[in-house]
Amino acid sequence: MLGVAFLAGFVDSIVGGGGLIQVPALLAGYPNIAPQEVLGTNKLGNICGTGSAVYRYARFVRIPWRSLLPAAGLAFLAALAGASLVSRVPAAVFRPLVPIMLVGVLAYVLCRRDLGAVHRPAVMSRRRTMLAWAGISAIGLYDGFFGPGTGSFLMLLFMRVHGFDFLHASAAARLINVATNAGALVYFGVHADIHWVLGLCLGLCNASGSIAGIKTARRHGVGFVRVLFIAVVSTLIAKTAWDGFR
Repeated sequence: MLGVAFLAGFVDSIVGGGGLIQVPALLAGYPNIAPQEVLGTNKLGNICGTGSAVYRYARFVRIPWRSLLPAAGLAFLAALAGASLVSRVPAAVFRPLVPIMLVGVLAYVLCRRDLGAVHRPAVMSRRRTMLAWAGISAIGLYDGFFGPGTGSFLMLLFMRVHGFDFLHASAAARLINVATNAGALVYFGVHADIHWVLGLCLGLCNASGSIAGIKTARRHGVGFVRVLFIAVVSTLIAKTAWDGFR
């Protein structure tokens, strides 16, 4: 399980998608744990990995803290609200929609070969800022409730709306992920039993994997992140389609 957590942290630190690896492993390895407990324990591990990733990215990528911290606050509240829906709304309602949305993300990235290739931060007008905050809030709500593909949706938003390249979009997405993980963790910490020892062990491995992932991303650059992004989104499409339509 700890090796799986390391791999999840590695992938998640670069393009997101760590939950695709870690959550099924937790469900298979601990079949007697209730789903809400699994989700809460997973969020505890994730926040260690994403927090480590943000710290590492900040050492070589310029993160626009002034504009992203208010958005992170919104993401926290949205994820808190999303987590509260877990016991009230069946996830099966949304499962068939996820692969469809991810296909749209993949098609857009493949058709726009210049997307994320060059870092050209956009001038954030009031309209553009409101659009970004609305998108981040919606993704935060989704991450607290369900989660698969959150990193991919965030990266596309930062590339399309903010004009970031893949590396800067990955750094910004990890910052928002810290907030969404924190929001969900607060809810599950109050309303479900989190397995703290297991979660912290997962977090240590997630953090170690994220360090290795960011070193790899930095060494190989934007082109590598784009290829990995496409590979992970493609895998997410296959996995979520199988879960949603079987």
